[in-house]
Amino acid sequence: PRSARPRGSGHTPMSLEKQVAVMKKDTHPDYHFIKVVMTDGTSFMTRSSYGEPDATLNLDIDPLSHPAWTGGPQQITEKGRVSKFNAKFGAFGIKK
Repeated sequence: PRSARPRGSGHTPMSLEKQVAVMKKDTHPDYHFIKVVMTDGTSFMTRSSYGEPDATLNLDIDPLSHPAWTGGPQQITEKGRVSKFNAKFGAFGIKK
């Protein structure tokens, strides 16, 4: 008679006690709640391995202040490869 397990599994069924995974002791960091304070003063609670329980993490840069998220000065287009190419070969491009 054929067994109920899928074909090609290549292993024998284990008892339920052997299937439970046990984490190794003293290898995982403490995971606890901390308070994160954004640059505008707003804050939220999250879980992290940073610091001690109930520690406060004050951000210097966040999505509210960083130019990558705010659309601030775009220095890449001013001095990037595209602008260098356009300066060198712009006369050969399609006229607007």
